[in-house]
Amino acid sequence: MGIMPKTSARLLSLLSLLQARRDWPGALLAERLEVSPRTLRRDVERLRELGYPIVAFKGPDGGYRLDAGAELPPLLFDDEQAVALAIALQIATTAGAGIEEAAARALNTVRQVMPARLRRRIDTLQFTAVERPTIRPEPQVDSSVIMAISAAIHTREVLRFDYILAAPAGVDDKGVRTPPRRVQPHHLVTWGGRWYLVAWDLDREDWRTFRADRITPRTPTGPRFTPRELPGGEVAAFVASRFRGSGDSGDWPCRGKVILDVPAAEVSRYIRDGVVEELGPNRCRLTLGSWSWPGLAATIGRFDTDIEVVGPAELGNAFAHLARRYATAAASPPGADAVGGACTEDRNPQAA
Repeated sequence: MGIMPKTSARLLSLLSLLQARRDWPGALLAERLEVSPRTLRRDVERLRELGYPIVAFKGPDGGYRLDAGAELPPLLFDDEQAVALAIALQIATTAGAGIEEAAARALNTVRQVMPARLRRRIDTLQFTAVERPTIRPEPQVDSSVIMAISAAIHTREVLRFDYILAAPAGVDDKGVRTPPRRVQPHHLVTWGGRWYLVAWDLDREDWRTFRADRITPRTPTGPRFTPRELPGGEVAAFVASRFRGSGDSGDWPCRGKVILDVPAAEVSRYIRDGVVEELGPNRCRLTLGSWSWPGLAATIGRFDTDIEVVGPAELGNAFAHLARRYATAAASPPGADAVGGACTEDRNPQAA
């Protein structure tokens, strides 16, 4: 009986080492565990009996590797891995990937099989993931769509899909269906609570970003392709540049340009997805995109300054539309329960 704790601890150490790297030379593995090659072989057999698919490979440095199996064997997590898993699963409940319920069930399952000591630690990390408030909820993406896109990226096969463009401003519609697209899929990313596909559009011969919630994959996929080099070489920088409001982002249906009598440094503090150009000590040009013209005008209107619309005409019309709406609101008598009060002067446009 006295040897069991030592053997169990050694098996856990062996499994942890096999998870840390793909191939382990047998001699090195035995040295790390401070056991003989014969003891190592016995321990490998014990793990195999527990369901772990450990295979031996031959050669000068013959050894072992942990392969993927047909069934899910008992899992091993150290304390840091368990904490990371719990946090990731809770965040996944707001990922917008159609896996919210499954993530909650997975977290509950993992918690139940944890030892009491670790379960108490995980329980202290319970939190609520709160998304930034938006005018309308973020669209949900079917998990099967994400898996189909991911599979095409992994196998480097041309992806064919139907795509729906955003409806023009003021049109009460779910979108405009376009002809089937053919792309070479390269990356699946998240940005601002939405999922996007970064791909080379074969028909337009250019890079494009597509909202995953507007994609309906077609089968089968097309021929295999050789990956292209993404402009800039780094997907995060590429995606950020596409959503700065300048150039063809492939997704902003409304994009406009204005001149503000505010220092460029002050504007840039509050504009994440736009381009701010300095025109003088207290004057700058702002290029920004949005999902609707009124929304774009309202965003620009947060800055407490005069606004000169450079273009297009739709943006000027949106300002006129909001001006009429605000004038009507200003003329309306306050409600009976209205309470007057002073508002502290604040140049922070986010508070405007």
